[in-house]
Amino acid sequence: MRSTSSRFLSSMLAAPAASVAGLIVLLLALAAFAAPPFLADPFNPMNASLLDAFTPPAFLPNGLPAFPLGTDDQGRDMLVAMAFGLRTSILIGVSSVAIGLLVGVSLGLLAGFAGGKIDALIMRIADVQLAYPALLLAMIIDGSVRSAFGALIDVRVSVAIVIVSIGFAFWVQYARTIRSSVLVERGQDYVAAARVTGRSGLAIALLHILPNVMAPVLVIATINLGIAIITEATLSFLGIGLPLTHASLGTLIRNGNNFLQSGEWWISVWPCALLVIFVVAVNVLGDHLRDVFNPKLRRRR
Repeated sequence: MRSTSSRFLSSMLAAPAASVAGLIVLLLALAAFAAPPFLADPFNPMNASLLDAFTPPAFLPNGLPAFPLGTDDQGRDMLVAMAFGLRTSILIGVSSVAIGLLVGVSLGLLAGFAGGKIDALIMRIADVQLAYPALLLAMIIDGSVRSAFGALIDVRVSVAIVIVSIGFAFWVQYARTIRSSVLVERGQDYVAAARVTGRSGLAIALLHILPNVMAPVLVIATINLGIAIITEATLSFLGIGLPLTHASLGTLIRNGNNFLQSGEWWISVWPCALLVIFVVAVNVLGDHLRDVFNPKLRRRR
């Protein structure tokens, strides 16, 4: 029997849209993480060149070949700034998804395996959180922490606040999915056999049940990666995420928005286009991953 990874790769090759999406994600991720170590940080004030500010893209009149996508109000090369910004956005997205996954899987596994009052308590908390949109909840957490600590918050703390805010806004999906799967799996014969051999409840939950219920959660995590990146961009655009002095797609879009009316459209349009391309590619991969783990959906199409 073929492994899940080989089956996924084979299905990728058989699906042109998923293959193109995977290639886009791979190339953009490589550019985001491979290029910045060899380039000067454009957000370092020492590297600013105000004489190059508002240089249009190279294909427009007065454009320069040295800046193929133009520069912003500080003379930063948009191409380089977008590489740094995408790296930050991906790191925040992956980290927040990891936090949501860890919290949600832990609580969902506990609720489904323990049952009773513990299950009821966790699910009621999840129901309450579902009443708040993820973006609104992230804004509440982010704003509350900033109000409490104020001037003590620096750039690194700001990044950590955004990651935790987005992560805790997404745990409910994982918890509810894991719980429903655990309720089915805990009555299976292999669980009963593990109990007979003297396995503890924790060992049964982690070593036997969890590996069999993770597939749908990984699909949700892939899709939530795109949502997390958009949430970070939204928070930064609204001014409650990362500061303008730190690179992310959200801060680049926010900065460019200040100059749309004056004609410097490229400062905002290029980061917006990059955000859309990356998130759409991630969502296509997530949709394909769902089909791989649920062949019934594929047969219905």
